[in-house]
Amino acid sequence: MNASVVLKEYIREELMNGSNGELDDAENLLAAGIIDSLGILRLVSFVEEKFGIEVPDEDVTIDNFQSVQSMSDYVATQS
Repeated sequence: MNASVVLKEYIREELMNGSNGELDDAENLLAAGIIDSLGILRLVSFVEEKFGIEVPDEDVTIDNFQSVQSMSDYVATQS
């Protein structure tokens, strides 16, 4: 399963309370109100655990965690 699919499943289950709503890879999750600062921290923890990478504090930025695509791209560069 690719990172995008895994991230979407996590976001739907954990951050959207099990919603089956559509998530576009490029959708800005912060602007859409799907995630907030606490949601980003939960995503960072999930990414570290699921993909076996360490996300340093300086990488916890809006650019890296604002959309499914940006998170997938980040995971790809760290793997």
